Amino acid sequence: MLHVALYQPAIPQNTGNIGRLCVGMGAHLHIIRPTRFELSDNTVQRAGLNYWPKLRHTIHDDGNAFLDWLGERKPWLITKFGQVRFDQVPFRDEDILVLGNENSGLPDGWHDRWPDRRVFVPIPGPIRSYNLANTAAIVLAQGMLQLCDFDKPLNMKV
Repeated sequence: MLHVALYQPAIPQNTGNIGRLCVGMGAHLHIIRPTRFELSDNTVQRAGLNYWPKLRHTIHDDGNAFLDWLGERKPWLITKFGQVRFDQVPFRDEDILVLGNENSGLPDGWHDRWPDRRVFVPIPGPIRSYNLANTAAIVLAQGMLQLCDFDKPLNMKV
């Protein structure tokens, strides 16, 4: 299982979509407060559809609480300022993928703390960045492909 952590997410639709992604991929979602919305917000629930109750998730009160939970583990920071391309990461079970706030990214101190664990998705086109939920999907799917043996699509009843 992989972990996906959202640092102070600002857009409820992204959080809902990433929650739905985590249910589908069997990942654990971590939300690091403060958020700019309530997690009970209808927008989050709509984006996550009826999958939200199936989501394995943990809410961390702030960045320090997340770092306490993290302990000595080293997360992968997903950032357009990364040095390691997403498909070159040697993912392992229980790895943690951390995505920053949609507006301000991750704290500089986190970049300084794990400079060799910053991962990027190439942006060859004339855009500033990808949508957070899309980036999470790209990197999480790559990790799952490395860790799991998918011979055929899963058919789940919801």
